[in-house]
Amino acid sequence: MVDASIANRYIRRSLLGVTSFLINWNNYDHRHFLLLVYGIQSSPLAHIDVKFVFCNLTKPEQRVLIALEILRFNDIIILNCTENMNNGKTYTYFPSLPRILSRPYDYIMKADDDVFIRLAPLALSLEPLPRLDLYYGFVIPCTSMNPHVDYMSGIGFLLSWDIVEWIGNSNIPENNTNGLEDKLVGKWLKMGNKAKNRFSNKPAIYDYPGINGRCSNELIPETVVVHRLKRWDQWSKVLEYFNVIKDLKHSNLYHL
Repeated sequence: MVDASIANRYIRRSLLGVTSFLINWNNYDHRHFLLLVYGIQSSPLAHIDVKFVFCNLTKPEQRVLIALEILRFNDIIILNCTENMNNGKTYTYFPSLPRILSRPYDYIMKADDDVFIRLAPLALSLEPLPRLDLYYGFVIPCTSMNPHVDYMSGIGFLLSWDIVEWIGNSNIPENNTNGLEDKLVGKWLKMGNKAKNRFSNKPAIYDYPGINGRCSNELIPETVVVHRLKRWDQWSKVLEYFNVIKDLKHSNLYHL
């Protein structure tokens, strides 16, 4: 039962785009694992759609197999670009959305494929923040607590819809598309005098413990994003810590 005070609020809509180069068309196992991880989560504060973002498919078998996945899960966005990591995919992603989506979202997020995002804490952390001119994430350098110093890491950063529209209409991003893409986004916003509302959600966003001395953190209950999950044992530890399978119902069909 949703609290009446929550039910009366406007339910925010967010699109989480997993755009990592590693999520290529044939990486079904990891993509479907992420579908499970995000598919069992929900929040009374937000409707969050998770999509995997590709550039153009180039082989006949890709078109058939990806079409099956679209029919079953509706989880794919295919952009008009050549697959790349730091050569314009992020630029193509943001300006394409106002043209291809049937209705706007409040926020658009870009995330890597090696992160665990807790959707309910994410929505809760956005609740008190402005809905316009917002730039949200994990500010670089890792030791900084000032979101206005540099840029938000590609771990997973979020832009309000008005900034997404600006990226598509301004010649600033259009003329600066090559390079480390999360750093480029920060450059665009600085050049355009955008994103006056910035929020670096530290320590709730961090690298997996022990991976990176500057950006790593121990697992904490307030976590929104854990990054650099490269192995199954890391995923298992994180999912167990946050008790992700707590709602698993007892059944005689399995013994755990």
